[in-house]
Amino acid sequence: MLAKRIIPCLDIKDGQTVKGVNFVNLKQVGDPVELARTYSEQGADELVFLDITASFEGRKTFTDLVKRIAANISIPFTVGGGIHELSDVERLLDAGADKISINSAAIHHPELISQVAKHFGSQVCVLAVDAKCVDDRWICFLNGGRVETDKELFSWTKEAQERGAGEILFTSMDHDGVQNGYANAALSVLAESLSIPIIASGGAGEREHFRDVFLKGKADAALAASVFHSGYIQIPELKSYLCAQEIAVRL
Repeated sequence: MLAKRIIPCLDIKDGQTVKGVNFVNLKQVGDPVELARTYSEQGADELVFLDITASFEGRKTFTDLVKRIAANISIPFTVGGGIHELSDVERLLDAGADKISINSAAIHHPELISQVAKHFGSQVCVLAVDAKCVDDRWICFLNGGRVETDKELFSWTKEAQERGAGEILFTSMDHDGVQNGYANAALSVLAESLSIPIIASGGAGEREHFRDVFLKGKADAALAASVFHSGYIQIPELKSYLCAQEIAVRL
């Protein structure tokens, strides 16, 4: 069995790490370079950096900050936000990213998924999806959750897989920052319908939520922010707990 991954997330706005609830009421929570170094030393399996206002503000990701973070960690590093073309991907990979995450640009131009996969390999291309349940349908949103689209979670992720995406990072907007657990029902449907790894995001509040997202949600990785930034959950203790629950993790 492949080990399940624990992935802290740095949501970046104006060069600082921020966190909110349901994508709003953002507050600064720490220096991104220091947090990244801490998570790498604590045994996180990967790190995700999302420049959450880049697409909305129509600008590129903070390349210098990506370089500084990459220089301070020894784990795989995924970067997203403001990526619109292959030159953006190349710039971020050169800055030290191992993978890139695309969301808004992929919805506007689905062929970008195929282009990234062809030029850099599927393992580099992570499709990020921000979705919430609207009238019993999981609808995808753009620009950090600001704009509703006509894309539906399950059909869109299936298309992305067919186009060459290597992973899906699914954030439930309804669960984001609420700390009541992940969207396990939707995640399990995703896991059963796709053959590529699923990263679950939105809802971590207790150690048990990580256990449940792996066992009930069938996720391959669990991403979280608030519980790690606050120190409420420490990664070494979380991994020991999951190991005791007979969930395969890298210790």
